[in-house]
Amino acid sequence: MSNSPQFPGHSGRERRTRVMYVTRNTEYHFHEGRCVAVRERGSGHWLLTHPALNRPLSGSIRFNRSLEAYPTLDVPRVGEGLFFGAAGPDVVTSNVLSIERPAKATIGSYPV
Repeated sequence: MSNSPQFPGHSGRERRTRVMYVTRNTEYHFHEGRCVAVRERGSGHWLLTHPALNRPLSGSIRFNRSLEAYPTLDVPRVGEGLFFGAAGPDVVTSNVLSIERPAKATIGSYPV
């Protein structure tokens, strides 16, 4: 992928290695570009067998003016779906609602 996610209020090169993509039902937690944890938002439970786990993010799913979906190799933005296409079956998520940094306490609660 071409760039790191951009966070509001930060214009320089991103040095932090953790990011969390929030969709309607799920949080996808990444460390150094690999999905390290997936949590169900409604229950707060970690999903131990999600097909995105331990996989790199391949890009995003965007929509053109005709509302046709197409994959990109770019870093996902709010309003786009996450796309996992490497090392296993394709996984496409619902649209990203926010891109955040996970709290330190959340990182400490990741399942091993």
